[in-house]
Amino acid sequence: MELRVLRYFLAVVREQTVSAAAESLHITQPTLSRQLKELEDELGKTLFIRGSHKIELTDEGMLLRKRAEQILELVSRTESDISADDGTLSGDIHISAGETDAVGLVARTANRMQNDYPLVHYHIYSGDSEDVLERLDKGLSDFGIVFTPVDDDKHNSLKLPMKDEWGIIMRRDSPLAEKKSITPPDLIGQPLIISRQQSDKSAVIKWFGNKYDKLNVVSTYNLVYNASVMVKEHIGYALTLDKLINVSGDSELCFRPLDPPVYAQMHFIWNKYQIMTRTAAKFLEYFREEIERY
Repeated sequence: MELRVLRYFLAVVREQTVSAAAESLHITQPTLSRQLKELEDELGKTLFIRGSHKIELTDEGMLLRKRAEQILELVSRTESDISADDGTLSGDIHISAGETDAVGLVARTANRMQNDYPLVHYHIYSGDSEDVLERLDKGLSDFGIVFTPVDDDKHNSLKLPMKDEWGIIMRRDSPLAEKKSITPPDLIGQPLIISRQQSDKSAVIKWFGNKYDKLNVVSTYNLVYNASVMVKEHIGYALTLDKLINVSGDSELCFRPLDPPVYAQMHFIWNKYQIMTRTAAKFLEYFREEIERY
């Protein structure tokens, strides 16, 4: 399987028609069609369902799309790391992070480092812990920020000096908005929107105690902005961390902390046995200093 063919495949996925993809790639349509057919023959699977107006991906096609994007991103990163100028620190730093105010530490570190090394570029990927760990383990990110317990066999970590507080995002005209904090009985029978990653082992689920089985979970989310939109549209109350959604001024939303309070401890992690680039190692050095300055 050639990288060139993977790029052809992703072009078709992006453009949704073979003719448009061929035009964007500056090759003829018959050439592109032949390459796609050879790719399907090589894999022994049908990747596309060819409709009258646009193509659609089969399940195998969707899997290849995900893997092809990861492969090409890793190739691009490898080329960038190897070709970096030995005399001047440059290159790219890739960081995956859950939604947290702690990203401010990353931003402050990047700001300081950018003043000293302006040829370094930063790429931030937002996702939940599952997304962060997948990108880190596949070598697509240099560092990650997670809330989940750290696997010490796989990752090195730094405990971050701040903690995020759990609470409820709700409309200002909601009945619970009159309260200063939210207790487990307050949420019984209420429509709840929770993170897709909550498990019976998480601190916030343990906070509910024996009332968790009585909860009315109407939706899950992996990025809290989408959850906040659902709250605005009267879908329910979102269980989330503070400082992620604007609830000041004229916002329709407000945040109420849990009572008793529940906090999330964050960790800055990287693969234990990876060969770190000079640029990533320098960023880690600056990041440690930023934690000490906090």
